[in-house]
Order: sequence, then C-alpha cells, then structure tokens
Amino acid sequence: MDHTEAIELMIAEKYLLDELSPEAREQFEEHFFGCTECALDARAGAALVEKMKVVLSEPSTGHPVQVPVPVSAKSGWFGWLRPALVFPVLAALLALIGYQNLVTYPKLQIAANAPQVLPWATVSLNNRGANAPVVAAQPGRGFLLFVNVPTDNHYSSYRAELHDPAGRMEWSLNIPATTADDTWPIRVPDAPRQDGTYTLVVQGVGAGSERSEIGRGQFELHIQK
Repeated sequence: MDHTEAIELMIAEKYLLDELSPEAREQFEEHFFGCTECALDARAGAALVEKMKVVLSEPSTGHPVQVPVPVSAKSGWFGWLRPALVFPVLAALLALIGYQNLVTYPKLQIAANAPQVLPWATVSLNNRGANAPVVAAQPGRGFLLFVNVPTDNHYSSYRAELHDPAGRMEWSLNIPATTADDTWPIRVPDAPRQDGTYTLVVQGVGAGSERSEIGRGQFELHIQK
C-alpha cells in the first residue's frame, strides 16, 4: 500500500472505524509504521475517537429547557432525543466535522491536484470478445479510454454510455459535434467497480434529438488487488 492510495481511499479513517479487511488492515499497519504523516493521522483520529467516547459518557452539566415529550415518543427511534444526550452528541459531531474539514478533505484535494499517470486503453467500436483491450486499475480509481469514432457531419452531437458487466448503464456523456474527432479521450470517474467486460455504446444524435447507434466497443477491466 502506497501513501497516495492510503490518502485517497481514507484508509486511516477506515482503520479507526474497523472497516478494513484483515489483509488491508495488516497492509496499512505495515505502511504507517514507516510513514510519519499516516502515523500522525492515525494517532489524531484515535485521540478524537477517545474524546468522543468521553463526551458521550459524561452526564449533562447544563440546564436545558425541558420540552414535554408525548409518552408514545419516549421509546423507539425518538428515545435518544433527550436533552441530556442531544448536546454531547452535537459536540461530538462538531469535533468530527472539524477533523474532516481540517485534515481529511485538504488531503484529498492535494491528492486530486497532484499529477498522475492513469491506466488507459484504446477502444474501437465493434471491437468485442477476444480482441477487447485490458485496463488494470486500482480499486475505486478511474482510468482513461481513447475511443475511436468515425466522424459523421450530419449528427448534431454524440452520446457515449458505459455499461457494466451486468448490462446496467453506469453513466452517460453528451459530446458536442464540434469536439468530435477520430479519437475521443474520455476519463472514466472514480467509482467502486468489479472485474469483468465493460461495454461503451456510442450514439449519434440528429437535429430532432433522434438517436441512432453508431457502434459499441468492449474492454476488460482488471482490478488490482
């Protein structure tokens, strides 16, 4: 596990919330013992969690205004909305929001603005089966597709759709005809994905918004473990 992956996937936060698999937890522990920044993040997050536990366990010392609550609402989903609990919970939430704004989000913004080399593949329409190119991507990370599309002057725009291995449309993209060229560079956004064969469908849009399929191409996505 490298430092950039740990930051973008918020591994430190998931580690503290015990949301990692045993294998991922072991990899992160090996990483932060040699990474000063991640070690500081883990310590700061652990201190925050302990502080929240203390705040939530302390009885209320203030004297909030008691609002009559109907007997039927004192149990079930509304039972925790007692004044003695509301203020400590709000304090804990404010502390958590502050940690995210001061630590987590700035790190994500820095990572997003850093130069990156993305996995990529060239997809030709009507290219399927054994000839499909392969993209090897990190878990949850995006990649680039260079799509070869024959130009046609009678379309006012184009529409590209990505379908997952189950045939569900993941997203669609409208492309003005003025940007149409022999090759379109399309950045596939970050999202959790599984291994399998993905299909890119390209349609031409006429002046009356009628659409006709130009072609479709496939590629194999391999998620690196």
